[in-house]
Amino acid sequence: MDTAAESRFAGRLHRLLQRTGRSYSAGNDQPLGGYLVAMTGFAAYTAAWATAVRLRGRPLPDRPEPWDVVLTSVATFRLSRLLSKASVTSPLRAPFTRYVGPQGPGELHEEAQPEDGKRTAGELATCPFCMSVWITSTLTAGQLLWPRATRTAMGALAAVAGADTLQLAYGALVEKTTGE
Repeated sequence: MDTAAESRFAGRLHRLLQRTGRSYSAGNDQPLGGYLVAMTGFAAYTAAWATAVRLRGRPLPDRPEPWDVVLTSVATFRLSRLLSKASVTSPLRAPFTRYVGPQGPGELHEEAQPEDGKRTAGELATCPFCMSVWITSTLTAGQLLWPRATRTAMGALAAVAGADTLQLAYGALVEKTTGE
């Protein structure tokens, strides 16, 4: 394909993507381009992990062990909340977010900055559901590459999740019995 044809093709593709974005968003501001970049980044991230696992020659299990699924779930929950909501990790999110206020014990409510490029990163950084996909992929790869170290780290995260649950239950019990 010559340069002029490539340029015409790129122009058509750009216009098609703009029309699709306007049609999809129905007048709302949706950063489809940013989401596409994030999806591409996630695909590259998981492909890199898959390549590392393959090069290491580790066999894949026939199916995950139920205990590993439970441990991965609890560790993912705790780490995703720690990264996306905790006060102490707000410096990691600050370049892409704006502080709104407190949100529960030790957690913050933040909103993504509206600027292009920062919005999608801010949405990913403040969404524990979005963050959990990345974390689960990382922990799964870690279990295949470094099973003992990864399970140890996941056990520690699960213990923190358990301690958090006990702290909240204790606080609720104190409030119920004392009215404070």
